[in-house]
Order: sequence, then C-alpha cells, then structure tokens
Amino acid sequence: MVLSARGLGKDFAGFTAVNGVDLDVEHARIHALIGPNGAGKTTVFNLLTKFLQPTRGRIMLLDQDITKVKPDKIARMGLVRSFQISAVFPHLTVLENVRIALQRPNKLATQFWLPLSSLDKLNPRAEELIADLGLSQYRDTRATDLSYGRKRVLEIATTLALDPKVLLLDEPMAGMGGEDVATVASIIADVAKTRAVLMVEHNLSVVADIAHHVTVLQRGEILASGDYETVSQNPQVRTAYMGTED
Repeated sequence: MVLSARGLGKDFAGFTAVNGVDLDVEHARIHALIGPNGAGKTTVFNLLTKFLQPTRGRIMLLDQDITKVKPDKIARMGLVRSFQISAVFPHLTVLENVRIALQRPNKLATQFWLPLSSLDKLNPRAEELIADLGLSQYRDTRATDLSYGRKRVLEIATTLALDPKVLLLDEPMAGMGGEDVATVASIIADVAKTRAVLMVEHNLSVVADIAHHVTVLQRGEILASGDYETVSQNPQVRTAYMGTED
C-alpha cells in the first residue's frame, strides 16, 4: 500500500462535498475513481494532493501521515498529479518541457545564474522519457503544434520526470479521439508497471481494460468498490449512471 485515506471528508460552508471516503492505492496497480458528474472525484484528488485541506480524515503516503503537509512537499515526497486541462508550456519544444520538469530533482530549479548550456546534462534523461512514451519524433516540436492526445502524453512525461511513487491522473482521456485514447491507455498501463496510478476517468471502456480496482463515488461518498466486473454489475452503480437498474 503506497497511498491510503481513511474517513476523508470536506465541507464547504455547511455543504458536504466528500464524506467518509476510504481509499487504498497499491504499488504497480491502476486504481480508477469513477462516478457521475458532481460525485466528488476531483475534490478527492484535491484533498489527496492537498490543494484542499480535509475537514476530517487522514491521508498516508508511504507510511507517512501527510494530512497537514503542503502540496509542494507532497510532490517532492513522490505524489504527483496531472489536471483535467493539459498543462504544458505551449511555446517550448517537447524536449524543453521535459527538461524543465527534470530541473528540480537535479537541483537546477533555482540556479538562475547558470548558462542555458548547464541544462544540457539533463538531455539524456529527457530523451529517455520521451522515447519511453513514444514522442521521439516530436522531440523538437513545440507543444502547441502537438495533437491534444500527444500533449497529454507530454504531460505524463513531465510528471514522470519527477520520478513519482504515486501518479494521479485527472481525466487523462478527456477530449481525445479513439486513436489517442488507445495510445494513452497503453502508456498508462506501462507506467503502472513500476508505480501506483490513481486516475479519475469517465471512459468506462478504458477503465474496464486497464484498471485493477475501481471505486465508485456518488454525492461525495463511496457507492461501490472492487474490480470492474463487480462494480459494473452493482444495481446501485447502474442507477447512479443510467437512472435505472435496467
């Protein structure tokens, strides 16, 4: 177990957005967090990564209590996330984007007085990450010129540059065409061979194909949990998604 939450809850001015959520995310496995719109999935992500402070509950990362730890420190501890909207530097190349992500773990993030050439030593690792994610042919392409799917792959590359122990992906397939979905799903499956992945995803076909464990949220609470086949047959889950058990 690399990431766990117990009794996680969040209130906003009397409104309970998340209540009593228990999660266990295991190494080298993909854990999918699903549910209808407004179920509280992104709020749970924000609580786990401390963009929001929980009202109640406890969060453990690698056997350390991170409930009151700040987001930047959590990232350095190995819990790294992506967002629903692609977050890359549009006018920098693929290589430059990944190289920027490599600066902090290589103690170059604040060395502003050094010449640009000092970053060249990061190129071998950047190119390795680019190759691993199938972006080598786009090495010198500006991010703004990539397809949306390739931008999401680039974003995954920048998160992997931080060498995360747990990778949180918020709707990684959002806005993609079928070909890009298949590519990114395959990449996520490969990434999860060496680290834990927790992802929010609306594409249930992808969840069925690659997720080892699924937690279903509704109105901020856990509705069901288990493998995809189990939760997909749950009458309450069917009602939450479709409005009927049939």
